[in-house]
Amino acid sequence: MTTISHRGIWKIKQVKALWLNRTPTGNILTRAKYLICDGTYFKHENCLLAVMDNANGQIINHRYCPRENYDNAYALFKRLNKPKAITIDGNTNIIRAINAIWPSITIQRCLVHIQRQGLSWLRRKPQLPSAQSLRQLLLMVTNIETRVQQKIFIDQWHLWEKRFGKSVIQLPSNHKVFGDLQRTRSLIIHALPDMFHYLDDRRIPPTTNKLEGYFSRLKMIYRQHRGLSKNNRSNYFNWYIYFKNIK
Repeated sequence: MTTISHRGIWKIKQVKALWLNRTPTGNILTRAKYLICDGTYFKHENCLLAVMDNANGQIINHRYCPRENYDNAYALFKRLNKPKAITIDGNTNIIRAINAIWPSITIQRCLVHIQRQGLSWLRRKPQLPSAQSLRQLLLMVTNIETRVQQKIFIDQWHLWEKRFGKSVIQLPSNHKVFGDLQRTRSLIIHALPDMFHYLDDRRIPPTTNKLEGYFSRLKMIYRQHRGLSKNNRSNYFNWYIYFKNIK
C-alpha cells in the first residue's frame, strides 16, 4: 500500500484507523424474496452471520456475533422483509428464529451440508453394509435435478429404512461408528421434508454455496489484516460488505 499510495506506513495506519473507527451508514434491506443464510467462524472465536439475496449475490443484512444462536439469528431476520424462501444449513437455532418471525415461508435445507455431514459421519470406507448402502444414497443428493430423480432417491431411502432402520436403531449409540450411523439416519429423516423445494421453484437455491464462496473470498482478504481488535474486526466486515454491495 505504501508503494501504491506514495505514503509512509504511519500515514497508512492513520487512514486505516480512521476508517475502522467508523461504521458505514445503512444496510441494503431490500425486498428480496429468495434468501441464503449461513455463518462462518474466525478462529472459533466469533461468527459472521449473513443473509444474501440469491438474485444478485448482495449481503442484505449481517451480524458479527459470538455464535449462531437463536437470539442473534432473530435479531438478524427481524429487520428484513418477509421472503418467499430461505436456504439454510439446518442449524436448529436458525430454524427456530425463522419460524418465529416468518412461520409460513419455505425453508430449503442445503443439500451440500446434508451430503457433507452424512459422508463425514459414515467415513470414506464404512464396513457395515447399512453404512455402505447409506453412503451410496448420500452421494446422489447433490445430483437431483428432476422429480424423477427425487422419486428414485426417496424410494431408495424407504427401501434402506425398511431393510436397515430397525437394526440401526438397536445398535449401541455409545459406540462411535454406530452412533455416527444413527446420526446420519436421523439427519436424513429430519431433512427430507425440506430437501426438494427447489424443484417446485427454481429461484430457490438448493445449496448455500453462493454465500460460502463469498465467505471464502472475504477470509482470504481478511488474513492480510490479522491482529485487528474485536471492534475493528466488526467494522472491517461492515466496510467490506458495504463496498462489495455498491460495486
